[in-house]
Amino acid sequence: MNLQHLLRRRREDDRPVKVALIGAGKFGSMFLSQVPTIPGLQVAVIADLDTDRARQTCRDVGWDEARIGATRFVESGVDACSADGVEVVIEATGMPEAGVTHALASIAAGKHLVMVNVETDVLCGPLLARRAREAGVVYSMAYGDQPALVAEMVDWGRSAGFTIAAAGKGTKYLPAYHQVTPDDVWTHYGLSPEEAAAAGMNPQMFNSFLDGTKSAIEMAAIANACDLAVPEDGLKFPPCGVDDLAHILRPREVGGQLDRDGMVEVVSSLERDGRPVYRDLRWGVYVVLKAPNDYAAACFKQYGLPTDATGRYAAMYKPFHLIGLELSISVLNAALRGEATGVSQTWRGDAVAVAKRDLAAGDMLDGEGGFTVYGKAIPAARSLANGALPIGLAHRVKLTRPVEAGSPVTYADIAAPTGSRAYDLRREMEQAFVPESGT
Repeated sequence: MNLQHLLRRRREDDRPVKVALIGAGKFGSMFLSQVPTIPGLQVAVIADLDTDRARQTCRDVGWDEARIGATRFVESGVDACSADGVEVVIEATGMPEAGVTHALASIAAGKHLVMVNVETDVLCGPLLARRAREAGVVYSMAYGDQPALVAEMVDWGRSAGFTIAAAGKGTKYLPAYHQVTPDDVWTHYGLSPEEAAAAGMNPQMFNSFLDGTKSAIEMAAIANACDLAVPEDGLKFPPCGVDDLAHILRPREVGGQLDRDGMVEVVSSLERDGRPVYRDLRWGVYVVLKAPNDYAAACFKQYGLPTDATGRYAAMYKPFHLIGLELSISVLNAALRGEATGVSQTWRGDAVAVAKRDLAAGDMLDGEGGFTVYGKAIPAARSLANGALPIGLAHRVKLTRPVEAGSPVTYADIAAPTGSRAYDLRREMEQAFVPESGT
């Protein structure tokens, strides 16, 4: 990368890269903490529903009063999108409805958009990316989050001439986690409710990481950005450490656990009996490469890559991801190079709502990480054929008929929301895109 060279030119021309941040939560705060040490990058506007809290967040992450005073704080994300001088908008609210509104406003205003909000990207990212291209602006995944990091590794592997056998991330997973609710989430994190509350930790948000929803969303995003397949009946979460990636994440026909080459999958840091996996990848991301010929396979061995028994499959991984601390890479790529750090290019995967318990007509769905549903990754073609309800639309909608525990919720099971731009744009995408289901 030559981002520092390009940014230095902008500093010399007194043209800093100006950014609008929407949502000063954890991801946004991590980004803000880095800004003072990146000369030439300026956060001109911060949008948050609580502007006083946003100012205090800036103090908490090390901003001085001069920098805070030079920054405009607003409540409206739409206002931030249209702010004069802003080149790049960062959408970090985590809410699909807000994400769609801000994405459309940013594109209409001719601003590049970094979509931290993976929930929105999986809901209708391919259509938003198309609209951004038509408007001549960049629509990008957020570097530091797993989907963008995996997309970079996949792009590197293919550009070097390898087949991507598998790509994904690690997480802490057991099958029972799909039924965990915000009431009992902290026991799985080793915290008391009081300790979590004192740390400002949101139980529903943290539960979305545990119950499989966030993994489903992120793998669907990777599938759409990298043209990879999603397992037909959802992620399997095989227990796997870094030394076994190439052995487990290869096709069944050669001894692995995948249906075929070219798939997304999440590996668990726990064995099914709860024991820790040796050298787990809980915080990291990976790709499994397939050598195109015997010579390349021999090179895998010669240069120390961990391979399977055939020597044909090799794994590369990154043990950690730094979330918002790395977000500036996306911002600078968009502004200085006109490039995305990962973008939805096709519709291969979807994250759909599945009932955590028996649900009755009249029940109100409470969305990602809640009490009623969890997200499951399935092929987009299957989601469309079955009329499955995306997890991103399963918030504050009422069921019109019962849904059994473990069954997907469908559009036919809910009272369609009115006045929802996210709902309308998703339905438009379903008409505009034919899901791809090939290998």
